[in-house]
Amino acid sequence: MGALTIIPISGIPEVRPGDSLGELIATAAAAQDTPLADRDCIVVTQKVVSKVEDRLVALDHENLDARRELVERESVRILRRRGDLIISETEHGFVCANAGIDLSNVEDGFAALLPVDSDRSAHRIRNTIRVEAGADVAVVISDTFGRAWRHGLADVAIGVSGLAAVVDLRGQADARGRELHVTEVALADEVASAAELVMGKAAAIPAAIVRGLEPEWFRDGSVRELIRSPQDDLFR
Repeated sequence: MGALTIIPISGIPEVRPGDSLGELIATAAAAQDTPLADRDCIVVTQKVVSKVEDRLVALDHENLDARRELVERESVRILRRRGDLIISETEHGFVCANAGIDLSNVEDGFAALLPVDSDRSAHRIRNTIRVEAGADVAVVISDTFGRAWRHGLADVAIGVSGLAAVVDLRGQADARGRELHVTEVALADEVASAAELVMGKAAAIPAAIVRGLEPEWFRDGSVRELIRSPQDDLFR
C-alpha cells in the first residue's frame, strides 16, 4: 500500500434540514481545488447528517430527567448506569454512551439523534456526489465513541457505502509466512479515526477526503459488518 492523503473539506456552510449534503461536499471540495475523484473515501460526521435529516428534537439540556427519558426511548437495552451516564444499545446495534444522543454543536434547547439508517444515509450522499462531481467515491459516516478498557475518545464508522467495513485477512500469511487465523481489520473505523485528525472536535470541518486506499477495499459495505452478534459478545 502506498501513501495516504487526508484532506479536510472546508467551506461547508451550516447545514439545515433538507439540504443536499452530497452537493455541499462536492461544491466545497471543488472550491478549495481538491475536486473529488474515483476511489476517494469521504468521511462525514454524524452531526451534519443528523441535521440535514432533521433528526433534531427539543430538549432542555439542564433537565436530567428529560435527558434520561430520551436516552431510554432511543435505546433497546440499557447495559450500565453511572450518574447521568447511560451505556445502552441502540436499534442499530451500537453499544455507546447515551444512545449516541449529542448535545454539542446544536442549538440550545435541542439534541441530535443518530440517523435512522446510517448506511442508507451514506449511500444517498455517495449517489449525489456521483451525480454532482462525476466521481465514484465511498462514504463513511463517523461518530465519536468511548472505548472499553481505554481512556479517550475515537471516531468510528456508523454508516458505510462503497467500502469494505471489515477486511478479512484470515487465511493469508503474515510477514513470516504464518497463516492468519483471527485477523479481521476494522477498516471503516480506521478510516473514520484517521479523518478525524484533520477535522477535529472544534474546527467546524464536518467532512474529509481519505485518498490512496487500496482499490480492492472498494466494494459494497455495511456498518453491520462491524457489529458483533450478542452470542459472540463476551460483554453483553
